[in-house]
Amino acid sequence: MHIDRVELITVRMPLVHPFTTSFSTQTERRPLLVRITASRDGRTVTGWGECVALFDPSYSPEYLDGAREMLRRFLVPSLLEWQDAGRPVTAETVAAATAHVVGHRMAKAALEMAVLDAGLRLDDRRFADHLGVTRAVVPSGVSVGIESSIPDLLSQVGGFLDEGYARIKLKIQPGWDIEPVRAVRERFGDVPLQVDANTAYRLSDAPLLRRLDPFDLLLIEQPLAEDDLRQHALLAQQIATPVCLDESIVSVEAAADAIAMGAASVINIKPGRVGGYLAARRIHDLAEANGIAVWCGGMLETGIGRAANIALAGLPGFTLPGDVSGSNRFYAQDVTAPVVMKDGVVAIPDGPGFGVEPLVDVLADVTIDAVDIAAHRS
Repeated sequence: MHIDRVELITVRMPLVHPFTTSFSTQTERRPLLVRITASRDGRTVTGWGECVALFDPSYSPEYLDGAREMLRRFLVPSLLEWQDAGRPVTAETVAAATAHVVGHRMAKAALEMAVLDAGLRLDDRRFADHLGVTRAVVPSGVSVGIESSIPDLLSQVGGFLDEGYARIKLKIQPGWDIEPVRAVRERFGDVPLQVDANTAYRLSDAPLLRRLDPFDLLLIEQPLAEDDLRQHALLAQQIATPVCLDESIVSVEAAADAIAMGAASVINIKPGRVGGYLAARRIHDLAEANGIAVWCGGMLETGIGRAANIALAGLPGFTLPGDVSGSNRFYAQDVTAPVVMKDGVVAIPDGPGFGVEPLVDVLADVTIDAVDIAAHRS
């Protein structure tokens, strides 16, 4: 495969409802899309990637403008230099071509994703088939942010259950934890329910977190700091609710350490956070070999990232419903044809590559910045 052109496209997409977590409130997303034009044997295709970095560094050290600059100045040129040296360009070689750049996994993941999509399109092959997925649909969960009141929360949860979502995840933080969970359990009964703290607590809060045990939650996600596996292991010994790690799992190595230390009995795999879908697959395999449940997390992706996540969630180790909701959970208008949740599941896309691509008119309307990196080199 020969890369002919790389474009970095930033879009602005308002959310249908503010999404509040313990670290921020989002009213819009500004996804960074990577469009690669690639060719082989006289055939040209377009591959798409999506960077999940937020607008500011509130979730991780990476952020939108930094990721764009990293791709423009370092990652894309490194891949093109790799190509100019006569080395093969595939999704598997992106990591080697950019290995000298320390960190920046979200930016690297977006580039790898676009190369992966282009390569699969040149092969007329679905991403799901590339992974070996045999399922046609995967269960769809939904993430519910921190609301202004418990009645507002119950209204949100009730609406999502009426739509048919297979699992509810509640964002929590100190002061918004026990009572919201109790209210949801009392109103809606034995629905599959889990909570996500986004690092909002300390180990000293273990007595408080134990008060969640009677609610029979699927898990509590990332209760403590992202860089403290040891304290997560200690917390897991003090509460009955299964501990799931999210922000802590930034690589295959981090996942291996968490499993070895007993810091997690469940892992949330977010491909954009761990460096791409190839690393996500390796974490899935590692967890499955060690009897650790995994599920696919989301970062409010457009239909591009959402479609790829849905295919990944079809692997056998993904035994819990993921945050692979329908497009209308966050966006009135997605950049692609909408992902649709029906009867608690979403369908794995059928077309080559990730099976989706942006709608031309919609993409033009929501684009706020575009950087064209010409790569017409022999």
